[in-house]
Amino acid sequence: QVQLVESGGGLVQPGGSLRLSCAASGFTVSTAAMYWYRQSPGKGRDFVAQIGTTGGTNYRDSVKGRFTISRDNTRNTLYLQMSSLKPEDTAVYYCCTFTYCGQGTQVTVSS
Repeated sequence: QVQLVESGGGLVQPGGSLRLSCAASGFTVSTAAMYWYRQSPGKGRDFVAQIGTTGGTNYRDSVKGRFTISRDNTRNTLYLQMSSLKPEDTAVYYCCTFTYCGQGTQVTVSS
């Protein structure tokens, strides 16, 4: 069955960087549109980034120029490279297909 396992979250200071990974199984990431979403305490789940089957990408405005979504087809893994992190980026980050999300990984940006 489809499984998505996120990793790479943690505590980072403002201005720092993190790379999130999402190991997929049960399907091939290159054949599906893949997404990163995030959810802060008391808020809904927000779109962060998308990569399509042809490699095209989209980002929410607040992360453009700071975050990069990519995938490694040989590892069947999705990534989110995050730089110039801000406290408002603090959230649980979820890797998703169109219909399924993993359990999430916590990212905390704080000094």
